[in-house]
Amino acid sequence: MPPNIITPTVTIMPTNTTDPASRRRWFALFAVLLGQFMLVLDATVVNVALPVIQADLHLPEARLTWVTNAYLIAFGGLLLLFGRLGDLLGRRRIFLFGLVLFTLASVGCGMTHDELVLIAARFVQGVGAAAASSVVLAIVAVEFPEPTDRTKAMSGYMFVSISGGSVGLLVGGAITQMLDWHWIFLINLPIGLISIPLARAVLREEASLGVKGGVDVAGAVLVTASAMSLVYALVAGATHPWTSAAVLAPALGTAALLAVFFVVESRVAQPILPLRILRIRSLMASNLVRGLLMMGMYGVFFFGSLELWHALGFGPMRVGLAFLPMTGMVGLMSLGISARLVARFGPRAVLLGGLTLVVAALVSFARLDPHAPYWPWRMGSYALLGLGAGNSFLPLLTMAMSDVPTRDAGLGSALVSLSLQLAGAIDLAILATAASHRTATLRAAHIAPLDTVLGGYHFAYHVAVGGVVLGLLVATFLLAPPSKPEKRLEADVDVKAAA
Repeated sequence: MPPNIITPTVTIMPTNTTDPASRRRWFALFAVLLGQFMLVLDATVVNVALPVIQADLHLPEARLTWVTNAYLIAFGGLLLLFGRLGDLLGRRRIFLFGLVLFTLASVGCGMTHDELVLIAARFVQGVGAAAASSVVLAIVAVEFPEPTDRTKAMSGYMFVSISGGSVGLLVGGAITQMLDWHWIFLINLPIGLISIPLARAVLREEASLGVKGGVDVAGAVLVTASAMSLVYALVAGATHPWTSAAVLAPALGTAALLAVFFVVESRVAQPILPLRILRIRSLMASNLVRGLLMMGMYGVFFFGSLELWHALGFGPMRVGLAFLPMTGMVGLMSLGISARLVARFGPRAVLLGGLTLVVAALVSFARLDPHAPYWPWRMGSYALLGLGAGNSFLPLLTMAMSDVPTRDAGLGSALVSLSLQLAGAIDLAILATAASHRTATLRAAHIAPLDTVLGGYHFAYHVAVGGVVLGLLVATFLLAPPSKPEKRLEADVDVKAAA
């Protein structure tokens, strides 16, 4: 399965690669996609092994959650900081730093038998993942300024991001069953040993803004603290009532920190988050649409896995295989089909069609009998969801970065990654709350225990339908076609003139 990661690069690489500069940038794409694959693989492979880790280290439920939460807090909290550092210090440097740190931390996770060391190493993994992933889209956008090549490169990014998650489910289950949970971390070592020297060789030292105007230390501290506080509140919301002090205290702290942060950013000469980037409608609107789309995707991944387990008795390996029609369809669309549709009809039209298919798939999941067999309706719904997602991710990526000035590409890339990170936490918190309330209502009506649980899952699907419909409305009325390259160049000139 892992060899599939080279498919987008091989498939989308132009036939005329005699130009050394052209060859270098396509090898650069392969290097960053290999690193991205490692990050995405790790994000899903750990979830499969959590029960085994808990049994081996004798962890209570509360401490087990920190194996995941330590990673999420570091990752979500540092994305914006590393994205801006990429613009200031060089994206190649930040990407390599992230890969090296992530690989070393993975070895630390795989070698330890102590829970505190594991949690600390997971935090360091999150720091490395934040550094590397914050600049991936920026590197792709800068390396491929032409719309046609950029669409192909983004297709590769999309394929790796989706297929890496699917491979993680399968690999995580297989390694945990056949070997030992430590190996789910140690498999990152060979990937890192390949991707790090390759990235050093092919990624160019692009011009960076530098730190002559000073570094916004106060803004860096405030944005990192506020992001970590927000992620902590969302993580706590999964296990505590939303009105509890465990959730409200960090949420109020986030609001206070953000208020101070925006005051600081409006006054410093070299802000860590230039407020002008928040006025780029294509970036902000596409991030909002992406977050609403992910409500449907996360809902199916999370509740679909539980439903297959409870209702059909699927084990970890069968659950991973059950999702292959969805991830396989996304992968198929990313091998050039979605790119050709975007070239023919434009990203906005393809996005609206994709979101409509996602809504149809979610409606199918919501109306399906909880005890229905996998074939044909469940499998068909997974494939339909993959078809819709495959036609939504690429247009969202290209539209998000289309109007971002080159000097802010690292920050724009980090905002895209952060929108996915926060969407995952927010969406799951909303859906889990909706499912638990519905389950409690059905239990009070003396419905059979299994049916109350499954009824909660299906109510969550209905909520996810509403979220994606809202995303469809936002895309319809707020997302305009991307600017032409010459307009983007004018934006770069305007920014430099204003600096």
